[in-house]
Amino acid sequence: MNKKSDQELVQAYVKGEEKALQVLLERYKTKIYTSIYHQVKDQYLAEDIFQETFIKVINTLKAGRYNDEGKFLPWVMRIAHNMVIDHFRREKRAPNVINNDGFDIFEVLQFSDDSVEARMVKDQRDVDLKRIIQLLPDDQKEVLIMRLFCDMSFKDIADITEVSINTALGRMRYALSNLRKMIEENNMMFQLG
Repeated sequence: MNKKSDQELVQAYVKGEEKALQVLLERYKTKIYTSIYHQVKDQYLAEDIFQETFIKVINTLKAGRYNDEGKFLPWVMRIAHNMVIDHFRREKRAPNVINNDGFDIFEVLQFSDDSVEARMVKDQRDVDLKRIIQLLPDDQKEVLIMRLFCDMSFKDIADITEVSINTALGRMRYALSNLRKMIEENNMMFQLG
């Protein structure tokens, strides 16, 4: 079952194979949850929205309203994105994409030097980078996080944010350019791709 494509798993689930949805969930839960979490900045809220997203996915699949084009992940990410937007509309406040506590995206980066001094430098660099990412416009932060930390393609990012691929690429280019400028202005030592 794990070797089946997304499309095959969706078809199997629609035909009654509950295990197919579990495989899809396992395949993409980290990317989907991380995307939600970085928008809402709250673990419990992210978990709630993640669950609501999959309830909507299940209801849509069972109702036969899923348009099977082999684009399961972008479709689910768009649902999750819309659920986040709905949450903030209800709360009447704008989302911040970067979190200052809880899950730390920089914890997953691997570094070979584990000396105390190197760790302190890394920790300070991570704090500084988080601070300057927070200063980016929301649309640039969103693309940057989806691309670098959720490892999403620009096509998927464009689908989820409902913009053209060129717009998504432009937002990423502006985000990196703005980060470079802020780093240079603050005399920070980073390597940006």
